[in-house]
Amino acid sequence: MPDPLDVPVSGGSLRVATWHGIGAPVLAIHGITSSSRSWPFLAAALDNPVFAPDLRGRGRSNDLPAPYGMAQHADDCAAVIQASGGVPVVVVGHSMGAFVATVLAARRPDLVRGLVLVDGGLPFPPADAEATMAGLEPIKQRLQATYTREEYRDWFRRHPAFGRDWTPEVEAYADYDLPDDPGHPSADPDVVEADQVDMVQGSAFADAIEKELPPRVFLHAPRGFADDPPGLYRQPTVDAYAARWPDLDVRPVPDVNHYTIVLSRRGADAVAHAVQDLLGSSA
Repeated sequence: MPDPLDVPVSGGSLRVATWHGIGAPVLAIHGITSSSRSWPFLAAALDNPVFAPDLRGRGRSNDLPAPYGMAQHADDCAAVIQASGGVPVVVVGHSMGAFVATVLAARRPDLVRGLVLVDGGLPFPPADAEATMAGLEPIKQRLQATYTREEYRDWFRRHPAFGRDWTPEVEAYADYDLPDDPGHPSADPDVVEADQVDMVQGSAFADAIEKELPPRVFLHAPRGFADDPPGLYRQPTVDAYAARWPDLDVRPVPDVNHYTIVLSRRGADAVAHAVQDLLGSSA
């Protein structure tokens, strides 16, 4: 189990899960409805210390006030890096966390030595952006519902993404996301909606990708939220960005979906390999 660390940020304290290790620290940023408990497999695959915040509005940071959005999350993550020693780190971001990581690198290049963008952090084409926004309503319905501990575990057990990847780590992920039994999931649905709009339509990320960024690895899952092809990013979209940014190291990760690219050993091993490559290249 990781140790908790509370980092002062605007409006209060940000809860950070810390896995101890040796060498250069790694910052890991979770997705839009997730938490710091996305990263046990990555922490196990690395010898390095891993710092993983509960973003504002989620986990044990869910009572932090506005503002939200990519820039605020980036500033909160900069505070985590400074609290972990202030040396430049490799930043791993999953899904929305990859958008936050990109904004962080653009705003604070002094703190970021490399980016691992895990099935996120590339702009969505207009049609895909519309589909992403349309998918917000069922997400909000889950976050507003009340569950017992066992009901919430069952929700994840039945989820297509975890059909063959139900593990003690995923169960712990589900348990952490339900602070009260019975209760609501920890992510605030209003914050999730605000972040979704800012991620797709806001200026912080759009401005960030036009700036000079550190070395980037993009890890691409072939299947999506429901373990369905073609994944969050269609292959032609990925190919177009690879052509646009020749410095973007694009790596497909076989046999994972949008969740298990981090919440499985085989997915996290690919993430850890990318982290180690960036640490080695910038040593």
